[in-house]
Amino acid sequence: MTDNINKKSNQAPLPPLGGVGDRLLFTTFFRIGIFTLGGGYAMIPLIEEEVVNKHRWVSHEQMLDLIAIAQSCPGVFAINTSIFVGYKLRRLPGAIAAAAGTALPSFLIILAIAIFFKQFEDNRIVAAMFRGIRPAVVALIAVPTFRMAQQAKIGWTTAWIPIVSALLIWLLGVSPIYIIIAAAIGGYLWGKTHPQQTTENPPPPKGSRV
Repeated sequence: MTDNINKKSNQAPLPPLGGVGDRLLFTTFFRIGIFTLGGGYAMIPLIEEEVVNKHRWVSHEQMLDLIAIAQSCPGVFAINTSIFVGYKLRRLPGAIAAAAGTALPSFLIILAIAIFFKQFEDNRIVAAMFRGIRPAVVALIAVPTFRMAQQAKIGWTTAWIPIVSALLIWLLGVSPIYIIIAAAIGGYLWGKTHPQQTTENPPPPKGSRV
């Protein structure tokens, strides 16, 4: 998986990592955290815009691998993603800065809500605002899902994998942990039995720290 993260993109080369500072990492993920509603998956469009399109710290292919790793690891999805990006760019200081930037907005907002919750708990305006936010959150989660499906090259022959996985989780209550383990084992066995369809990864880009 590390080789996949280091894989070169077909797009323009990524910028040198030496110009990335801890302050920039913190402010970037702080901005992502403060403008995100709906949980970790709703952060994906903002993370992709800032990390991939704007700063070009990682490629689209690397971002897809980072999302897969972050989802497979214990912990909060958004924090896991920020740690991987921060560590890739600045090692431990970068991981701490990115994680702090992601977590701090939520901490401050939830703390404020906890302090003043009783004052607007039954406020009709606030309740109406949240009813309007919920459908938008669904869209924020749906858009990156389709984008990841395209980047993962899911076609007619592989579309059954996410469909069956979703049905197992939704209808039968199968734990996502078992789905992840089964997918990892299946991918490993497929790679062993179909080596001709497995593209070798090129050497890591010069200057990469992972």
